Amino acid sequence: MNINTIGLKVLAMIKRIKGDAVNLGKLSDLESPTMEHDRWTELLEKYVTAHGNVNYQGFLDDRMEFQKYLDELSEHIPGINWTDAEKIAYWINAYNAFTVKLIIDYYPLKSIKDIADGLPMINSSWDIKFFKIGNVDFDLNTIEHQILRKKFDEPRIHFAINCASFSCPKLRNEAFTASDLEQQLEEQTRDFINNPNKNIINNNETKLSSIFDWFESDFTKKSDIASFIKRYKPSFNAGNKIGFLEYNWALNE
Repeated sequence: MNINTIGLKVLAMIKRIKGDAVNLGKLSDLESPTMEHDRWTELLEKYVTAHGNVNYQGFLDDRMEFQKYLDELSEHIPGINWTDAEKIAYWINAYNAFTVKLIIDYYPLKSIKDIADGLPMINSSWDIKFFKIGNVDFDLNTIEHQILRKKFDEPRIHFAINCASFSCPKLRNEAFTASDLEQQLEEQTRDFINNPNKNIINNNETKLSSIFDWFESDFTKKSDIASFIKRYKPSFNAGNKIGFLEYNWALNE
């Protein structure tokens, strides 16, 4: 358990003590109709490039259509009848869509971190309860840490969710869907690991994204980070000492 994992646990406990934690127990545990994400795909195709650059002004100009999708997310709570693939796709799309919503609410700005300057998991930009799911006040950190990371043994989600920053994995310009989830996660992971702007990997040097440092425990449950990297980059020299790159929080416009 690295220092980041310990820190997240401690800060999450502080949130619970302060009464700031999202009450996931209020979400319905009944069956519910599954959700289509076609509207999100249409918006992403319009305002996100194949390389993940986001036209936030475009989302602002099309905010009525965007709000319709956000309302659909708020009203469609994953039910006990949903498959894991349906739930994962839903929560990834929700994280990404509400991140875009957060940015355009404060746009223009240089970085998502400019929205709130506080301790992670307590009063950062990711802890603002600015949307609802099933009438429960939600923040982005809860989706990432209490749902996606905690409920699903799927490290590839780190390359699917987007934090509106240059060093993040790219925002995919189509919605995640249950039917295509495996292919989409594989593509996102391979694209991120092999992107020289995100990771420096060659015969002489290995400097990985800080994501591999912050969430090391997610990548080492079955093996080690080197084995995970080699799966997507066979030429990776596992003998290299691994370092980590500084994260660039500049907006991914």
